[in-house]
Amino acid sequence: MTIKTEHKEPIQDANTIYLIMSAILNSEDEIDRNKEHFWSIGLNAKNQIQYIELVSLGTLSNSLIHPRETFRFAIMKGVANIIVCHNHPSGGLEPSREDIAITERLVSSGEILGIKVLDHVIIGNGYLSMMEKGLLKCLQ
Repeated sequence: MTIKTEHKEPIQDANTIYLIMSAILNSEDEIDRNKEHFWSIGLNAKNQIQYIELVSLGTLSNSLIHPRETFRFAIMKGVANIIVCHNHPSGGLEPSREDIAITERLVSSGEILGIKVLDHVIIGNGYLSMMEKGLLKCLQ
């Protein structure tokens, strides 16, 4: 499912992603809000949002993520970069081993495709940017 957004300014930081994605999550049905969502946000060369795609709608504690689905729209739309984002319905922000492993896999896949993964933002009670926390920088 592709989501439309009115945000046209270049993405400067993870807080902007948090605000946009929290608004999208909060607009969903209450039952679905309590499931883990994983989004891919496609950006052009100026880091302006070209699309937001819900890649996976999971369960209370996980969702199935694969590079093929994550980069599908990015390839079709010809974007330069992506940011991935998922929520933790529990509200916790600490990335799990699985979160870190899929991020490493997506960064590696993006390098092959020529589409850079700029960040992986986790939203819950606030947000955590893997780039700001230094978990993404060591992968690139």
